[in-house]
Amino acid sequence: MPEPFALFSFGHLLSLFLIFSAIVFLFWYRERLKEERINRLTRYGLAGLLLISDLVLNIWFIQAGSWTLDYNLPLQLCTISLYLSAFMLITRSVLLFEFAFLVGMGGALQALLTPDLGHYSYPHFRTYQFFIAHGAIMLAGFYMVFVEGFRPTLHSIWRSILLLNIIAALVGLANWLTGGNYMFLAHKPGAASLLDLLGPWPYYIIWLEAVVLVSVLIFYLPFGLQDLWRKRTGRGN
Repeated sequence: MPEPFALFSFGHLLSLFLIFSAIVFLFWYRERLKEERINRLTRYGLAGLLLISDLVLNIWFIQAGSWTLDYNLPLQLCTISLYLSAFMLITRSVLLFEFAFLVGMGGALQALLTPDLGHYSYPHFRTYQFFIAHGAIMLAGFYMVFVEGFRPTLHSIWRSILLLNIIAALVGLANWLTGGNYMFLAHKPGAASLLDLLGPWPYYIIWLEAVVLVSVLIFYLPFGLQDLWRKRTGRGN
């Protein structure tokens, strides 16, 4: 029987360190990555990594005979963010960036800190796939900031929250039709998570809206402070 995944074990901490190191790499080599050929290869390569990571996961579920409509549709927040991040990299869409950066990265970060992996631990394929996919979501968002120069605005906040609620309504309908628990709207995940602090269903969903808003504001904060500093110093953009 495989060992259960242990929070903040050596493998968990090493995975987080490698993802953080990759983000630092993007920042330090951002000017080199702006070169047209390297930029295109990197964007398409990262988009391919995102798409392939989900494809191989679904193939694994199919081969194991455990692919089901109530669990494997691409309707979890991180899976939705994965696909939107891939298309963001390919199209350089500002709207997709707003959602992927402000909402998607918050979800990916929470998943990385408290993985819902059950009894799958290193060196199982499922664990490698989880950290590669969620780490790539983080890299995609920071790539658009560091290399492409994208940045969220105040208007990005309400647009992202509105889009998230539209998605949540559609996912809620999918849960009702399939009996699934996509986006954890039907009940809390089995593993320890932030939702454990937010009360029973359905009240935790209401509190989750507030948590998402705080998360979005935190990801926007560095840009808001930068705008404020530029306004006060008269440096403009």
